[in-house]
Order: sequence, then C-alpha cells, then structure tokens
Amino acid sequence: MAELGEVMRSAIVWLFALAVSSAAAVQAAPPKRQAELASQEHILRWINGYRTQPNPDKVPALVQAASAIGLFRDMETAGVYVGFMAGIIEANPKRAEALIAKMFPMPPEDQVAIVRAIAHSGHPEWKELLAKFSERMPARRVLIDRFISGKQPTLKQMPLDTGAGPLDMLWGQYFATGSYDPVLRMVSILEWSKDANNLDRLTVGNMTKLTLATNASRDKALLDMLKASMRHETKETRAVLREVIDAAETFEFGRVRRDAMAAIDQFKTRGPASARNTAWWGQAGQTALALGCIVAGAMGHVEVGIPCIVGGAVSGAALKYMVPGQ
Repeated sequence: MAELGEVMRSAIVWLFALAVSSAAAVQAAPPKRQAELASQEHILRWINGYRTQPNPDKVPALVQAASAIGLFRDMETAGVYVGFMAGIIEANPKRAEALIAKMFPMPPEDQVAIVRAIAHSGHPEWKELLAKFSERMPARRVLIDRFISGKQPTLKQMPLDTGAGPLDMLWGQYFATGSYDPVLRMVSILEWSKDANNLDRLTVGNMTKLTLATNASRDKALLDMLKASMRHETKETRAVLREVIDAAETFEFGRVRRDAMAAIDQFKTRGPASARNTAWWGQAGQTALALGCIVAGAMGHVEVGIPCIVGGAVSGAALKYMVPGQ
C-alpha cells in the first residue's frame, strides 16, 4: 500500500491548491521579488494563474523560490511543481536550455526536481538536455543515467495507478500549458472512481474526479475540454464525465461527495468485490479516513485549506471537519 500512502500525502498539496484556486480570479503577476513568492500559497496562486498570462522568463525565479522554502524536499508531494516546470520546458522548446540554466544554482537535494522536469517534459531533445546539465548535477548522475537509459519511466510512460504523483504532474503540466493532453489522460481514468476491486484506483479515481470538477467550475477552457471528451470516451467514462461536467456547471459538488462516500461505505462494509478477505481490513480504515476527509474537505469546506490528516501532518483548524457529513 505504498502507493496509497503517496496518494494521502499528495492530497495535502491538492487541497491547498484547490483552496487557492477557489479565491477570486487571479492573474500570473510577475514575481518581482523573492519575498512575493515566500510561501506555498503564493507559489500555487501564481502557478494557477500562469496559463492566462504566460511569462516563461519569470519561471526560474519561481523555481528558486520553491527550492528556498523546501517544496522540492519531498518528491511525493512535489508533483505539481515538477509537472509545471516540465510543462514550461515543453511549451518553450527553443528556450528550454536557457530557462533551465537560470534555475541554478540549486542545492543537490533539490536538483531531483530539475532532472525530473526535463525528463517528463517531452522535449524532443530531453535526453541531450539532461546530458548537458549533468555536469552541474553530479550528485544526480545515477538518476540522470536511469532516465537516459530508459530504466526510469517518463510521465508519458508512467501508469497513473502508481500513486498520486503522476496525477499531480499532469495538473502541473496543464497549469503551465493549458494543453488538452494532460486533461485527456485524467479523463481516461475517471472510471476508476467506480472501481470495486482496487483500493488505489478507487482513491486516485475519486481524486481525479474531484479535482476536475472543482477546477472546471472556475475554468471555462477546461470545462470545454471535458465536454469535447464526451465524443470519444467509453460508455463507462462518459457516465462519470457527465457527473463531473454537471457538478462543475452547477457548483453542486454534494453529489460528487456522496458518490465518493458511497464507494467508501461499500469498501468498509464488504471489502473489495473480488477479494473479500481478512488481510484487506487492516487497510480499510486508513483508506476510508484518507478519501473521506479528502472529499469532505474539498467539497464541503474548501476554504479551510488543508482539512485532513495526511502523512502525520494536521491542520488543527480543520479537525472539526474530518468526519464526513459534519
């Protein structure tokens, strides 16, 4: 259940990001001073507004600020930042080398974010870029070699049921580019929100459903992409996608919340449809708590910010919201 733990830890970033995006419409104001990007909230707000006013010249300053406040120290919760950096490299192929160079100097422990961003960018010469910058990142030589040799999968090769990391990176890519590609991949796993046999897919599927509905309610371009997807998805995916679109258009997120809680109740009372055994019950409580408070927080109390216990961290102000239905 390592993947489930990753999903739970990643939720703290997503709930915070959703809280930021629920504020009044924001613009990607240039980060004139380091102090203006001195918190995770400021950085997420800037990332969320970037696609409305793209300014790649300001991205290296944002990367430096994210490093300074420790946002790259845990790669399990840094997916949205890595995905955003990858999207910038993807959207600016001719300027990629210059932009990456300006992200340095970078502490060795944070250089993993740069390595992954380059590898996940899909840049036509991403391997050459990694080789060029390997001299500036000798501590990351093993990881660089793994990507170049194909032993480490890129984002396009990565299965989406390996935890929340790929989902976070897809959102970061979307925030950087406004592209349909990451949205298309997220839509393709919506049917997992109904999966009665796989705990990880159920959790990731519902996170995808919630984040798509919430972001699309405030992003017409994203909503239009979801509607366009209705024309070519499977019957099962269209059924869930229809729920996402309806929730986004009406702001009636209660239905999304109830569906997720019903899936949790099913697991709590019966276990997986294909493997109802005693080994599963040790995982049920943790999953119910994780997904339960994700849903309760994201749908009912988004203004709180981080209404959940994830990976041992707790927002004291949100404890009263942890029980679904309160």
